[in-house]
Amino acid sequence: MTVPTPQAPYGVDPQGRPYSDKSKIVAGILQIFLGTLGIGRFYVGSVGVGVAQLLTCGGLGFWALIDGILFLTSNDRTDKQGRVLRG
Repeated sequence: MTVPTPQAPYGVDPQGRPYSDKSKIVAGILQIFLGTLGIGRFYVGSVGVGVAQLLTCGGLGFWALIDGILFLTSNDRTDKQGRVLRG
């Protein structure tokens, strides 16, 4: 773990990208259980995708479920500012 700096208060990943204040676990769980409302996407700041999921009921649930699984398993998901979600 690296020492936090003002540019990366939560540290950086092995590639040197700053970590977000958001958690990929929280985003994934929100997306799996409340993804038909787009809540996981709103949590990470993806308002446009969140609204699309809200209007389509999360792609009838399929889009929301797959998106939630990808949040939990992927190591390169980012928040609105492009910072990597913490695991």
